[in-house]
Amino acid sequence: MKRILMIGTGGTIASEMTESGLSPRLDTTQLLHYIPQVQSICSVDCVQTMNVDSTNMTPADWLTIARCIRDHYEAYDGFVISHGTDTMAYTAAALSYLVQDSPKPIVLTGAQKPISMDVTDSKTNLTDAFTYACSERASGVCIVFNGSVILGTRAKKIRTHSFSAFSSINFPELAVLQDGKVLQYIDLPKREQPLFYDNIHENIGLVKLIPGADAGMLDYAIARYDAVIVESFGVGGLPETPDSRFFSSILRAKNMGKLIVMTTQVLSEGSDLNVYRVGYSLKDQGILEAFDMTTESVVGKLSWILGLTRDPIEIAKRFYTPIAHDLLITG
Repeated sequence: MKRILMIGTGGTIASEMTESGLSPRLDTTQLLHYIPQVQSICSVDCVQTMNVDSTNMTPADWLTIARCIRDHYEAYDGFVISHGTDTMAYTAAALSYLVQDSPKPIVLTGAQKPISMDVTDSKTNLTDAFTYACSERASGVCIVFNGSVILGTRAKKIRTHSFSAFSSINFPELAVLQDGKVLQYIDLPKREQPLFYDNIHENIGLVKLIPGADAGMLDYAIARYDAVIVESFGVGGLPETPDSRFFSSILRAKNMGKLIVMTTQVLSEGSDLNVYRVGYSLKDQGILEAFDMTTESVVGKLSWILGLTRDPIEIAKRFYTPIAHDLLITG
């Protein structure tokens, strides 16, 4: 019987109703009481790293979770992390960079309804997470939710209430779970021992364009953050209207040594700055292009890279080096 460490972080799955709405109250041991059948699947130990609504999750918390995995890595065959759904995809992406090519599974799960409710997805998701963590072909960082196994660098929350809350973006699901059985489609690259990283950079901002947006918001982000992700329209680009100042803002960022990453608001198929003039004119300005990466993975990857280096050439090299299938299209 495999040994699995359950790491609790809070979220809806662990929440109870209060006078001001749902709030995380239950710890990992209490969650396990609701799924006694897991005792026949694996041996479980519990640790509670935090108990927060995932809206309050920070990059420092990603490091806390990664260090917990590192500290206990040799003693367990896999890890199940109970997490709030709202920022689960960000945490899954970040862990994919902080714990790379793990031969042991690191499984995140949660729920749209608390485990104490009569109608809830908590029990199924949690049981599925343990089942998958015990699977012989499971490895790396993934999210198990509503019967789907989604790569940590490819997950995105797409529904706010439905049990089918997550989707795999620009990459197939790794596996599915049906009636307690795992049907594995894709195996992940792995090493004998994972690559662990202990540093992360938090000073990263995001600017989402809307029609008529003023370049002042980009100027503010450039002044405030070391790296700015720009979520543009379609395949990517910046407005070139007569009163637009976006291009000069990019030049200013370049002169200040700030990092700009261009991505798209469109979920599927990624960016391509070569298609239109509004994008092509940016190619020589030192910006990075996300291509088919999710915004969550761009955030996680930049946080990891800038925790290692500030050299522009090394940053670009690491950004365009695929990790955990985060990047398939590179122009």
